[in-house]
Amino acid sequence: MTSAIAKKKHAKYFQRILQLVPSRLAMFDRSRLTFAFFAISGLDILNCLDEMSHDEQLQAIEWIYRLQVSDSGYRSGFEPSTTIPKEAPNYQCGHLAMTYTGLATLLILGDDLSRVDRKSLIKGISACQNPDGSFTATRVGCESDMRFLYCACCVSAILDDWSGINKQKAIDYILKSISYDGAMGQGPGLESHGGSTFCAVASLFLMGELHNVLSKEQLNRLRHWCLMRQDGGFQGRPGKPADTCYSFWIGATLQLLGVSHLSDPECNRKFVLTTQNTLIGGFAKFEISQADTDPLHTYLGLSGLSLLGEADLQAMNAALNISQRAYNRLQDIHKRWRSKSEHS
Repeated sequence: MTSAIAKKKHAKYFQRILQLVPSRLAMFDRSRLTFAFFAISGLDILNCLDEMSHDEQLQAIEWIYRLQVSDSGYRSGFEPSTTIPKEAPNYQCGHLAMTYTGLATLLILGDDLSRVDRKSLIKGISACQNPDGSFTATRVGCESDMRFLYCACCVSAILDDWSGINKQKAIDYILKSISYDGAMGQGPGLESHGGSTFCAVASLFLMGELHNVLSKEQLNRLRHWCLMRQDGGFQGRPGKPADTCYSFWIGATLQLLGVSHLSDPECNRKFVLTTQNTLIGGFAKFEISQADTDPLHTYLGLSGLSLLGEADLQAMNAALNISQRAYNRLQDIHKRWRSKSEHS
């Protein structure tokens, strides 16, 4: 097993994803914007964003803005891809996960978000909140769970506008989703899971409520549950094998809870590196001899390594799942927005 990250190989892997998605992933065209986020944010984490030429970055920005559905009330947001033509506006609809990844990718590419229809997007968020506080990905005909509540919080944090969320209802939904073992499921009465636990904790963190709504005992039980998920790498649920992506989902949660130092970083790093393909790049779910690489595990594997302080990787902002560099750019944008608002 190699003890180093195959940085150049992974950068080439992300560049290929931006140009040509493998045929086995063609079914995920509905998530094309998320794939773009994995690749572009991955290049950012690798400190290889300059592998995209200036023209390529500008083209990516223009493509993302083409996906924006604005002035459409409950349908406002960003679409997954350009599959639905502009000539069929009644079928165009924003999707919370795509809106989050679209805005995040614009930030990473250095865009100032000046063409984002903030008011319209906030209307789209508000329309997706259910009476129980949860969120659907789109307003009509879609499942609702903790993932989309998290996406709504990310969009609100990026837009610096929380008026589209009933925070108390969202908090109540999270609290009702705490399982008997102290962690969170995708919804009330569901099994605790590493991904939904991250989404719940990060949402509370972004709302500035993490230490206000969870008691000291609840926080300690949550920390214990997350720390017990380490088995070399991290697993998503008790009894499951370690999986590359949970090096981020659980690792980021531990960081937000202030106890990442209590895990074993070397064991985690050792596991993640067994899942990388050093020939053509990319990371797999399990050891590379047992699984194929894919964009999600490649991105989250690198993100998990970044949380460990891996040399030559960009530091992560755990709550928003973007680089600290992109987050610093967002803070500058917020300062300009607030200054403009004060003088208007």
